[in-house]
Amino acid sequence: MIDPHAPAPPGSPPSWGGPRGPETPARLPVRPAVGRFLVLAGVFVCAACGLVYELELVALASYLIGDSVTQASVVLSVMVFAMGLGSLAAKRLRGLAAAGFGALEAALALVGGSSAMLLYAVFAWTGGWGGLWADGPRILLVAFSLAIGVLIGAEVPLLMELIQRVRRQDPGGAVADLFAADYVGALVGGLAFPFVLLPFLGQLTGALLTGTVNALVGAALVLGLFRRDLTRRARWLLLTANAVVLALLATATVLADDFERAARHAMYGQDVRVAVRTDVQEVVVTGDADGRPLHLYLDGRLRVRADDERRFHEALVHPAMSGPHARVLVLGGGDGLAVREVLRHPGVRRVDVVEADPGLARLARQDPGLSALNEHAYGDARVRLVTGDAFHRLRSTPSAAYDVVISDLPDPGATASTKLYSLEFYGLLRRVLAPDGRLAVHAGPDAARPRAFWTVDATLRAAGLPAAAYRVGARDPGAAPGPDRAAAGLRASRGWGFLLAARTAPAPRLDPAAPRPRTLTPGSLARAARDAARTRIPGLPPSTLVHPRY
Repeated sequence: MIDPHAPAPPGSPPSWGGPRGPETPARLPVRPAVGRFLVLAGVFVCAACGLVYELELVALASYLIGDSVTQASVVLSVMVFAMGLGSLAAKRLRGLAAAGFGALEAALALVGGSSAMLLYAVFAWTGGWGGLWADGPRILLVAFSLAIGVLIGAEVPLLMELIQRVRRQDPGGAVADLFAADYVGALVGGLAFPFVLLPFLGQLTGALLTGTVNALVGAALVLGLFRRDLTRRARWLLLTANAVVLALLATATVLADDFERAARHAMYGQDVRVAVRTDVQEVVVTGDADGRPLHLYLDGRLRVRADDERRFHEALVHPAMSGPHARVLVLGGGDGLAVREVLRHPGVRRVDVVEADPGLARLARQDPGLSALNEHAYGDARVRLVTGDAFHRLRSTPSAAYDVVISDLPDPGATASTKLYSLEFYGLLRRVLAPDGRLAVHAGPDAARPRAFWTVDATLRAAGLPAAAYRVGARDPGAAPGPDRAAAGLRASRGWGFLLAARTAPAPRLDPAAPRPRTLTPGSLARAARDAARTRIPGLPPSTLVHPRY
């Protein structure tokens, strides 16, 4: 009779551990082939959940903190590093693979499922407006990336142990089977996040549901398939731990809508009037009641302040309209405010608006406060709205199609906007401009970010569009729109910088035949050009698609 605890004889296959000894297979309630399939199915689901956690952190961090490239790099690099640590740490649990895997999945479900809600809470109540906890969201992002990465990394050694306990096979074949299921699960999770979870459930509920699935599958695999390998006490502890995790996730799911409303009020104040998630971004409108000015936020960043926006839009539009302006193209500007200023000029026959977010344009047309602010610009028969990517739209636009192009886009510091400030993009704009056409570009605050501002200037010049710079100060420097939500970033902006470009260097001036702007005069425009010139940084290289420099 063979003692299962005796040392393996020389030449025997390597031990795969387990509480029942190196050569003892798991006592399964099903046939080994079925057990092996169930383990691989568990690998598939766990891999899908792990990738959803990863993408959830990237998406939420990009929305809350900004600069999607940086946030994705931080999350991915930290998580991959942590996965290596988790794999090393799991070596100590191989002898208790079933119990260790069950506890691991319960912890991963709780941490991963709650990560989005906790990160959002820290941003809303501590980190969103600067101060002592201004770096709270970034610290928590790294902490969650580390914790989730360690737990995901520990899964593979334990699953390798379990699949060998079901039916022994050569290590190479076991690794191939395991990673095939893991990679296919990652594919499904990666596709489910943008096409199912995010649009239908949202970031918070999607993460909580993923954690619930993770906990259920982990508990079912261990307590159903490997329950005979666990002591009675271990089974009860694992069952209790999963019940607590599921109860917490279920409670958070029920309260998710109330939590989101409370967090939104913490960020935007108590007078949130409209909050919608379009296919592109979150749009929030506050104020416009009881004497409070309307504010428009896009993905948490202030884009319009009703009592100050006219200074921005008049400075952006009116200098470019000094000359032929029958055909005008507005890039961005879905709020309709730049279009409002364009329509004030006599002789405008057609205004094409290219806006990436149809939901924003629909709100600008239908919301009483916003439509009143833009003076019902979308109701004018001369205005035609086209939704889609401005870059692709310009590629199909005929040459010399427009007399004026107004680029009312987010600052180049926002990663999603970088390609719309590239040499290639300005080359397309030069092609669609009439020979005597003019291009006005919102290029960010020249005083706070002079290098980015003058890089836009260098890029325009490289595209054959020499530009004249000018700037306009905000009435309330602390409320100037910009890509940074932190109050410190808003205070540093102190206004807006613009570039007026054409095939020959233009001089910013106002059309004497047009209605007089409310906030801009020829004298203030001349001073704005002199002020901007003092911040010039010469010799900067242009920004391109493959080498962005913002």
